[in-house]
Amino acid sequence: MTASTHVAKTIEGTTLTRADLQVLIGTGPVQLVACDLDEADLSDLDLAGWSFERCSLRRTNLTKANLERTQWLSCRAGFASLFSADLSDAAIRSCDFNNANFRHARLTGTRLTSSKLTGADLTDARIIDLTCEEVLMAGAKLAGLSFRKQHLKRMDFSQADLRKADFRDASFEQSSLRDALLAGARFDKADLRGADLGGLRLVDAALFRGATISREQAAQLLGELGLKLG
Repeated sequence: MTASTHVAKTIEGTTLTRADLQVLIGTGPVQLVACDLDEADLSDLDLAGWSFERCSLRRTNLTKANLERTQWLSCRAGFASLFSADLSDAAIRSCDFNNANFRHARLTGTRLTSSKLTGADLTDARIIDLTCEEVLMAGAKLAGLSFRKQHLKRMDFSQADLRKADFRDASFEQSSLRDALLAGARFDKADLRGADLGGLRLVDAALFRGATISREQAAQLLGELGLKLG
């Protein structure tokens, strides 16, 4: 016998409500293309395995939604609520989640690439094996999160709240920590040679003990602290 394959049901260019999505749940994989879900209440819905392409979800409520294995491409979801949503093994690419609420969200095995999370709130998010590349997190709330052993490529953490964040054994490539809040953050054995460390304060200097920086960065840091090399 030949194993059956499930072809995704595609819905394109439509404004959808919670009731519309509820009808589709359980019918197999669903692909939404260029759909308008702005301000819809999608809280608690089971959308596992769905894909969203060029969809608009501005201020959409996805609180506690099951978004496991979802695929997101070129979506706009500014100010959306993903409070306690499950995004395990989700793939998010070229999306805009500026000022979105990810508090207490599950981000296990989630892949974030070429996306914007400016001002997003990830406080108490459950992060394991999160993969990030080319993500704008300027001004985001990331206190206490772990990026341990990760290779952080083209990551912008400028002005982000990174207090007590864990960057042990992490490496930075073309990334920025400029003017970030770093009190209590850990950088043991981190490779910071590819990070912009501008705006470092005297109280933060000790945080980088045990980390690797370049000679140019060392000179820059001394300059930030009002010291000069002889």
